[in-house]
Amino acid sequence: MNDRISLIQVRVADHADLPAVLDLYRRAGLDRDGGMRPDEAGVVFSRFAGYPCYRLYVACMGEAVVGSFALLIMDNLAHGGAPSGIVEDVAVDPLAQGKGVGTLMMHYAREVCRDKGCYKLVLSSNQARHDAHDFYEAIGFEKHGYSFRVQP
Repeated sequence: MNDRISLIQVRVADHADLPAVLDLYRRAGLDRDGGMRPDEAGVVFSRFAGYPCYRLYVACMGEAVVGSFALLIMDNLAHGGAPSGIVEDVAVDPLAQGKGVGTLMMHYAREVCRDKGCYKLVLSSNQARHDAHDFYEAIGFEKHGYSFRVQP
C-alpha cells in the first residue's frame, strides 16, 4: 500500500462531517440537483440511529473528507438467517480518484460485512457509469442478476 493511502482513515461519520459529505456529493456528481441543506441532512442522518446497523462512513486524509459511503447491514430470514450488506452513496473527491480511496472504502465495507457474518455485499450503479463498473469489477464485485426499480 502506498504512503498516501496509509494516511487515509475510514471511520463512522458524525454530525460534524455532514457539511463536508454534502459538498463531496456535489463535487462527485451524486447530487446534481443541488442536494440537501445541512439542516435537512442532519434530520435524515439522525434517523440512521433508528436502524440497528446503518452507518455513514467517511474516508479522511487528515481532517479532509476525501470519500464517503453508507452501509446498511440487514437481517434476513432466508439464507440461514445470515445478514446481507448494502452499500449506497459511494463518493470519492474528484481530486482523489484513482488514488486508492474507493478501494480502501470498499475493502472496509467488506471487512465490516465479514465481521457481521453477511453472506453478501451488494451495490447498484447507474448503467451509464462505465468507469465505476470497471472499478467495482477490478476490486472483486461481480455482475449478478438484474436491478429493478420503480417510483413509489
